[in-house]
Amino acid sequence: MDIALLVPGPFSIVSGGYGYDRRLVEGFRGAGHSVRVVELEGRHPLPDARAEASARAALDGVPDGTRIVIDGLGLPAFAPLVDELGRRRAVGLIHHPTAIEPGVPEDERARLKELETLLFPRLARLVATSRLTADRLPLEFPVDAARIGVVEPGTDPAPRSQGSGGPGCAILSVGVLVPRKGHDVLLRALARLFDLDWHLTIAGGPRDPVHAQGLAALAEDLNIAPRVTFVGEVAQDALDALYAKADLFALATHWEGYGMAAAEALARGLPLAITAGGAIADVVPRTAGVIAPPGDVTSLSRAMRRPIFDLALRAEMAEAAWKAGQALPRWPDRARAFLTEMDAAA
Repeated sequence: MDIALLVPGPFSIVSGGYGYDRRLVEGFRGAGHSVRVVELEGRHPLPDARAEASARAALDGVPDGTRIVIDGLGLPAFAPLVDELGRRRAVGLIHHPTAIEPGVPEDERARLKELETLLFPRLARLVATSRLTADRLPLEFPVDAARIGVVEPGTDPAPRSQGSGGPGCAILSVGVLVPRKGHDVLLRALARLFDLDWHLTIAGGPRDPVHAQGLAALAEDLNIAPRVTFVGEVAQDALDALYAKADLFALATHWEGYGMAAAEALARGLPLAITAGGAIADVVPRTAGVIAPPGDVTSLSRAMRRPIFDLALRAEMAEAAWKAGQALPRWPDRARAFLTEMDAAA
């Protein structure tokens, strides 16, 4: 089978969504299929003229007969080409609809909702990365639930985290620096725990430069800057090292289509402190960590206090996390599952 994945560039971006896409491509090729990755230019998800021109060029460059998969982040740019997408039986890969991205101005959100409402019903199939997202789609968009499939991300076998060895609690948060990830909520929650010994490392690229600068300024304003390290976007081996030396994983997300970074933490036996934004709360068992409502600084701060100072509790959570992590789906069968969904669209 010839497959083309159309996705906003650069394809090398370190994020859960792009990591999912890369592993799919790897799995497709491992199964003997020919895969071409087409990087879309311009602004996404709310497309500008350059993005729409790039979408046109990308579609023109894909020969008839090639199976087309479009990452949902780039899908709005294809709105002028909706009839051709329908004709070519294109498949949409939906990590989460762009119209529900927290922090997006209301006028942009309304436009994205308009574009996705136009596009989703015309695609041959939508493949969501979580059951929660799949269930939500027909409630918010005019799309038949029978044309929506689910292929959750996988995990790789990983060595169990050994922790920092102390003193204090080494906290790791992994996620690009955008409002949806709630890093500001996490900073405010930790600032209230000034009496405890902790250090936070945030790994994630500055996808929204203004927001990233604001986070650094917020750490200064909260008088916790010496306790917070922004390492930016890091290679996989460096990220593996951060997981290995962490004592607690934390993510105060407002919404996750799945929660791949949390799954990676579970796979390494790390206890977690998260907010129940989207599907991430379905990934993390309550025995493996603490869970607070999205955006609730007070609840998250109170929830994090015990696992930061109580070593025995943290050890219990780590054991539960390790057991849960070993039961997660593995990557080798994810590409096969996605190919099955594509067959349903043929």
